Amino acid sequence: MKLASLKSGRDGRLVVVSKDLAWFAPADTIAPTLQAALDDWGRCEPMLRALSLSLESGGQPRERFHEHEAASPLPRAYQWADGSAYVNHVALMRQALAADMPASFWTDPLMYQGGSDGFLAPRDPIPLADEAYGCDLEGEIAVIIGDVAMGAGRDACLAAIRLVLLTNDVSLRNLMPGELAKGFGFFHSKPASAFSPVAVTPEALGQAWRDGKLHGALEVAINGKPFGEPDAGIDMTFDFPTLIAHAAKTRALSAGTVIGPGTVSNRDKDGGPGKPMDQGGLGYACIAEVRTVETLQLGAAKTPFLRYGDTIRIEMRDHGRHSLFGAIEQRVEPCA
Repeated sequence: MKLASLKSGRDGRLVVVSKDLAWFAPADTIAPTLQAALDDWGRCEPMLRALSLSLESGGQPRERFHEHEAASPLPRAYQWADGSAYVNHVALMRQALAADMPASFWTDPLMYQGGSDGFLAPRDPIPLADEAYGCDLEGEIAVIIGDVAMGAGRDACLAAIRLVLLTNDVSLRNLMPGELAKGFGFFHSKPASAFSPVAVTPEALGQAWRDGKLHGALEVAINGKPFGEPDAGIDMTFDFPTLIAHAAKTRALSAGTVIGPGTVSNRDKDGGPGKPMDQGGLGYACIAEVRTVETLQLGAAKTPFLRYGDTIRIEMRDHGRHSLFGAIEQRVEPCA
């Protein structure tokens, strides 16, 4: 089942989308918004599934689905917590800074709480106040969960995953060092993120969803040129149930919480840092990682961060090359 929120008010209008992302059927008679459906999932999910089946069989009035009319599936959320499950990415960053890598990073997830009071739509511009901030994209997978009790175990956390989606976790890299030096985490360096047009239930992803991970190439392009195709299911040290359990260690999590694992990152097949696509590697899902590799290998970074007018695209496809979630496609623009 695929769900989306068409732009309407603050929280969008819930619709069910066909598997091929070509059609939608309004679902607001079942629940006006995705958050309302998540709050009453036990009642709403069977009705939404029935609507989805009717849409696929042609037994339901339908309308054309246009991705540019979609908000992020949750235009705002009660909570957005992002981790760093691809520890390869963290290790590279620390190596470039000549900083020690604590052994605990391989056993205890890193996580920060981002801003969730308003997400960018998947085709909205990325507003940037100053190019000197070092604007970066971060291609990620994310999950939306139902209610999770404090201290919940892995099985309960896996069962709580309602939907899977993609995100561009926008980062302002040049603001990070000053914030981290304060010892109190990210704030200014983590502006609004954007999510894919469509969120998908785990079983609808078939074999791509297994072991609490989404497997497959995350396609990232900058200015129309392929930048990376790392596999989201490889080198993911902590799976989604582990991340959810980590977040729920000392607090209950409410339905509609969004959990991310951080930038998708793969090692090279020789075990070293990932290589650019034009060198036969899988490339990268963020600019900071290629800059880190350049620093380690060349002594200095040469790839610039995003500038005004640059465009990014993030997408994932099935084995038949059909888009699973639709595409995040954004242009960097000065703040109005």
